[in-house]
Amino acid sequence: MEKNQSKSHSHSHHHTHHGDVKNIKVAFFLNFSFAIIEIIGGFLTNSVAILSDAVHDLGDSLSLGLAWYFQKYSRKKSDNIYTYGYRRFSLVGALANSLVLIVGSILILTEAIPRIFNPQQAHPQGMMLLAVLGVAVNGFAMLRLRKGKSLNEKVVSLHLMEDVLGWIAVLIGAVIMYFWDVPVIDPILSLLIAGYVLFNVFKNMRELFRILLQGAPQEINSEHIQAEILKIDSVKDIHDVHLWSVDGIYNVMTIHVILDEKKSMEELSYMKKDIRNRLINKGIEHVTLEFETEDEECVLDDCSNPDLQVE
Repeated sequence: MEKNQSKSHSHSHHHTHHGDVKNIKVAFFLNFSFAIIEIIGGFLTNSVAILSDAVHDLGDSLSLGLAWYFQKYSRKKSDNIYTYGYRRFSLVGALANSLVLIVGSILILTEAIPRIFNPQQAHPQGMMLLAVLGVAVNGFAMLRLRKGKSLNEKVVSLHLMEDVLGWIAVLIGAVIMYFWDVPVIDPILSLLIAGYVLFNVFKNMRELFRILLQGAPQEINSEHIQAEILKIDSVKDIHDVHLWSVDGIYNVMTIHVILDEKKSMEELSYMKKDIRNRLINKGIEHVTLEFETEDEECVLDDCSNPDLQVE
């Protein structure tokens, strides 16, 4: 049995995790600082919409802080308790952020729907100034996180996307209200934004639960992987194939390879290297192999047989 992790991939993952922690840290401080500015601006402009968004941004700051903590925690190396390392802790941050986004969007809906029937006026000039600043600050943080690869970064990027769209809606609404008396525009745009955010949250949660339930990574075709291994000389068959992802980036595979004849240790070493290289090129970083001959009984294979009963 052989376990392998490519040094080059380990090096790239080190930089990936370092980058995602830094990105989320920057997003946290930007979001929290701007939430304070929003609170002050909301009172100065007498805008309930901006004050509501300030409360929402404070909630975002909390979830961003959690994401920062869990993403940093996920960089810890493996130990006797978490033998694959702490990478999966980043998923805890992604789940917490998703839940906050859902609650935040529902709060937006409960605030926006009554305003459709009872619109409220505010100070449009001050709203426009804050909206431009909001788009700039949150847009910068969002673009930085969109380049990230971790699921945590993607979910946090959704937070910031929600804020950017929210401020664009405030800007459009403020411009319209400046020239025309149609305050109902603002809650209508809020409903559209909340619907968009909820759609993307549930899409990300599907991916999150796929990882937690150890489903095969969507970007890797298991059948193509198996066909690639079967092309190797002396490989007669394969079975007990398991493919999953630890955190949406670091992919793991275990496989039993049946040989047409017994091989020397030197020949097996060469085959292991060949299989590893093929799988690494397919995006699988950690590979566990077990070689068998045709006449060898595989206990694991027998145990997976649903017709096998233990007396």
